[in-house]
Amino acid sequence: MDPPTGVGPLRLGMTQAEAGTALESLRDLAKLSTSDKPGLHIFRPSDLMVRIECQDDRLIAIELGRPPSGLTDRVLFRGVDVFTPSAREVVRQLGEIVRIEPDPDDDASYLAPDLLLAFWRPFEGDDEPDDPQGYHFNSVLLAKPDYYD
Repeated sequence: MDPPTGVGPLRLGMTQAEAGTALESLRDLAKLSTSDKPGLHIFRPSDLMVRIECQDDRLIAIELGRPPSGLTDRVLFRGVDVFTPSAREVVRQLGEIVRIEPDPDDDASYLAPDLLLAFWRPFEGDDEPDDPQGYHFNSVLLAKPDYYD
């Protein structure tokens, strides 16, 4: 992830057609998912979900969803793996390099507001490593700086 630029070939601000083509380039043609919706989201063979959001023919947000098991696709931000460690550890590591704070609307989630990165999980399970729904972040959103305005 490279905020505020994008993720891999997906670049915030590109046209919807360009974003669709870039999203398609992330698919593994040897292992296509029946859950894919071209132009909206794809699932990599690891089940990493990549979703795009466009508005007024421009890419405004990219969301990555944590695979349920087996992380063969790593999602990194400045060297920090955002899905493998516990959410608590991700926040600690990110706090050493960027401002990160609890989401005021969701106690289990965090924002890096200067970059517009949003880290989500359905509930806080920091003391329950056997429950991946609360122990890890389930998704990360990278968006245009005015996305929440």
